Amino acid sequence: MTDNQNQPRDYDAVLGGQSPPPIDGVVLGGIEGIKRCLSNPVANVRIAALSEALKYGNAGLDILIQALQDKSKLVQRFAYRLLKQRVEPQVIQALQTYKPWNLEERFNEYQGYKGNNATQFANRQVVELDANVNITEPSKKAYALRCEHYEYDDDLPSKINKLQEQHNVQKLEVLVLGLWAEAAENVDSSNVIAALVNAREYLTSLKAVFIGDIASDEFEISWIRQSDISPVLRAYPKLEILQVRGGDGLHFSPPVRHNRLKALIVETGGLSRDTVAQICNMNLPALEHLELWFGSEDYGGDCWIEDIHPIIFEDKFPNLTYLGLRNSQFTDEIVSAIVTSPIINSISVLDLSMGTLSDTGAEELLNCEAINYLDILNVSESFLSQEMIEKLSGLDVRVLASNQKEEDDDSYIHGRYCSVAE
Repeated sequence: MTDNQNQPRDYDAVLGGQSPPPIDGVVLGGIEGIKRCLSNPVANVRIAALSEALKYGNAGLDILIQALQDKSKLVQRFAYRLLKQRVEPQVIQALQTYKPWNLEERFNEYQGYKGNNATQFANRQVVELDANVNITEPSKKAYALRCEHYEYDDDLPSKINKLQEQHNVQKLEVLVLGLWAEAAENVDSSNVIAALVNAREYLTSLKAVFIGDIASDEFEISWIRQSDISPVLRAYPKLEILQVRGGDGLHFSPPVRHNRLKALIVETGGLSRDTVAQICNMNLPALEHLELWFGSEDYGGDCWIEDIHPIIFEDKFPNLTYLGLRNSQFTDEIVSAIVTSPIINSISVLDLSMGTLSDTGAEELLNCEAINYLDILNVSESFLSQEMIEKLSGLDVRVLASNQKEEDDDSYIHGRYCSVAE
């Protein structure tokens, strides 16, 4: 955040989902004035110029199509909003290649429910890696290492170390790490993290890692003991996706800066406010996808709405396109904050699934004009009535609302509960 409160921020031009006021240079200069403004280093000036582009026919459309490649995600998103309802062939072709967000796998049902490990990670098929499997497609597949309980002779750190013997290991881009043998003895992931950090000498192309792909029939999510994950970020400067499962002991020791990380996914049955504060203090200028599972207070989930204020009000991660505030006991409160926040004007996906969203919270979404500028609203596994789902379906947004839950009269939270706790 800048100390100068009068300095315009990227989202100021589209606050409230409304078009920005015209700029004199655009009005007086016509299409050439628009082009001049698009060379301005201030993103909200470029956004304001784009708001005038449609007045100039095909020439304006060409400018908007070019803006889909702008260096600012907010400028890209504004151009996309103006173009997505157009039917011209050149626009349709441009939008087919433009992806404001591309981790569709995050909308798959949580496989841990069913005792299954991940089948997809980082847009790649997960392949189990053992002594009989070679790394044959190091950039196209996600390779997984796992242990059985008490498999001490060849535990997970040892398996990571043996990767250096594999052909193509230097080209391996995506790694999935499952259960470690000592987990059953309440041992945290620190040895796994240390082994992964030491492997940086041969995992020189690593772009994505999932730490803790452990299904519920192996180990409940609330039993998984994590540790300090920040050494992984320091060891792998090319990392683009980091996914962690398990909130117990999870932390990120400051200072943490990573220039390339695009996606941070934290799945827990109980996420502490201290961990959320550490995440908010991380310097991640390239972050586009932030996904937090808050979980239950019975399993360490002591977060509340004020703990995520830095994310939704302070422009902490200005390049976000996907914001997932999932598996929460306070989803209605999240909605009340989100609909008044600047972040709703810049993201393309809002994921509130697996939590306690009620018709009351959904009504606030309906009354927020900026919701219509999203691409996707995910409210699956919530507590919505069929009538409310039908109302949400009338929004100019792709709404995901499958697997609604029913209130439990015996539940401790007014009959509503988050989907994943233990």
